[in-house]
Amino acid sequence: VQVVESGGASVQSGGSLRLSCEISGYAYTYYCVAWFRQAPGKEREGVASFDLNQRTSYADSVKGRFTMSRGDTKYTLYLQMNSLKPEDTGMYYCAADRLYNCDGYANKWSRFGYRGQGTQVTVSS
Repeated sequence: VQVVESGGASVQSGGSLRLSCEISGYAYTYYCVAWFRQAPGKEREGVASFDLNQRTSYADSVKGRFTMSRGDTKYTLYLQMNSLKPEDTGMYYCAADRLYNCDGYANKWSRFGYRGQGTQVTVSS
């Protein structure tokens, strides 16, 4: 299984970005996919999650600004990020695993066995 993120860039505060997560080689019919981010000197944190029933959850810090969705195939996921703030700066990682849903796992990096290399998001003020 491969997980590949893309879409990271440098933007100004208030701007928008859409991150993509492509999952290949995944043969299971259900999953939980989550976005995590890590800023320099800070712990990695869960940002958003999405399960095969298309239920989503978001960290309080991004609610109302970020939206996670699925693309044309169930193995392409997006993270639409609007009204970006400097504190959104960090490396963003996509992670997936064979879970019926994301309940209780959205902020647990160690629970996800399939992880990407990350894509950098930098928001300047």
